[in-house]
Amino acid sequence: MSIFSALFEQGKVYNFEQAFGVKDITTDTMQAAIKDWAQLYYQTEPTQDEDPCQRIPVSVVAKLTKTTFSEYKAVPTKQGAEYIDALLRELDAVKVKAMQQALIGGQCFLKPVFGRMGVTFAVVSRGSYIPLGRNERDEITDIGMAERTVEGRSYYTLLERRRVDTKGDLTIETKLYRSETAQILGYETSLGALEKYADLVPELVLPGIGSIGLIPVRAPQENTVDGSPDAVSVYAPAAGLIHNINRNEAQLNREFENGRSRIVASADLLRTGSDGKKRLTDDLFVGLDDDPDAVGMTIFSPALREQSFLARKTEYLRNAESLIGLKRGLLSEVEAAERTATEITSSAGDYNLTIIDFQHMWETAAREALRVCGVLGRMYKIYSGPDIDPAKDVVISWGNGILYDEDQTWSDYKDMVARGLLKPEIAVGWYFDMPIETEADLKKVREKYMPEIQAMEGAGDE
Repeated sequence: MSIFSALFEQGKVYNFEQAFGVKDITTDTMQAAIKDWAQLYYQTEPTQDEDPCQRIPVSVVAKLTKTTFSEYKAVPTKQGAEYIDALLRELDAVKVKAMQQALIGGQCFLKPVFGRMGVTFAVVSRGSYIPLGRNERDEITDIGMAERTVEGRSYYTLLERRRVDTKGDLTIETKLYRSETAQILGYETSLGALEKYADLVPELVLPGIGSIGLIPVRAPQENTVDGSPDAVSVYAPAAGLIHNINRNEAQLNREFENGRSRIVASADLLRTGSDGKKRLTDDLFVGLDDDPDAVGMTIFSPALREQSFLARKTEYLRNAESLIGLKRGLLSEVEAAERTATEITSSAGDYNLTIIDFQHMWETAAREALRVCGVLGRMYKIYSGPDIDPAKDVVISWGNGILYDEDQTWSDYKDMVARGLLKPEIAVGWYFDMPIETEADLKKVREKYMPEIQAMEGAGDE
């Protein structure tokens, strides 16, 4: 049961909405869809109607995540940027988990955690938060989150509400509940009841953050469930087809089970003998009450319809590929080889565009994380360097064949330099990931990589 659901104990209700006097703005239709996406991804046990052994959502999420980050690299543009470098390392540590949770639930959040050892990031999945308010750009401006801890026989649930006002000030309200069972929130207790929450305060106001202090990682697809601002799972358009595939798998299993050869024998041959043992114990035999002389033994072996089931499943998989935007054959052809970002060319069509969308998604989140942590780092007094410019202070590269072909770009730059259409410093600065926006930037490029030109400029100045 979700910890956001209505929970009852002795006639009292304890849930997030009652704790803060707010309401989840997610529609009932979306709540049902979010639950279904999670079940499709995490379910392993077959039911009477569906067998999830194909694990289609797991395969989709894994392949997209692997391809998206196959040639990913992020580095600071300035020497001595230890704080930015540390942030990029922490982002690198959670990028796969964050991407997977965003693909499963439509959106997750990166939560900066400032501790004695520096900054780390926690991934807040869709099942661990509820939206409480949005602005005119459909950005979440009021959010509720929950974190559960088990200590001894007690269950502790930390409820956190974050809301940002029109001035950009962030208010964080925190409450801790204790219960003896996992099904209820229980009663409110002091934040100091758990050592890890001892430094928290019931209400904290952080001015000038400009957001809820969490970094959204949002899947780019349009909401096809109810048209609301909520993000949707990458496999949401194919959820119905995935259920059909699971049902097809269950039907195929029953076809083989029901189609096993049986030997119909007289029932008296199966009866227990005087020694207490059955004469024919294998489940291959089926008893029939009739005249033994008329029945005897008959082998029953119906024809299996394997090919029709497999053909239907293949068609379902191809349709799922089209709806999700996957490369044809990625699911429906077992022999399809995995490819890196470089190997995916424009001929990949929709799949190439799908990967580009997810790379933009992560790059946007990573740069926003740098901005937020730059502001929060000053507030928590762990960063005292210059203001962080996410657009200039970090270079994010995705390799060839996705956002651009680096080899082709370098060839074009050299050709433009040879024609006198581009300054050599710009081409060299681009190649070595150095800033090239200002004359001071170009001078640094000349000093580091073009000493002869720099020497000639110095001679000309005399």
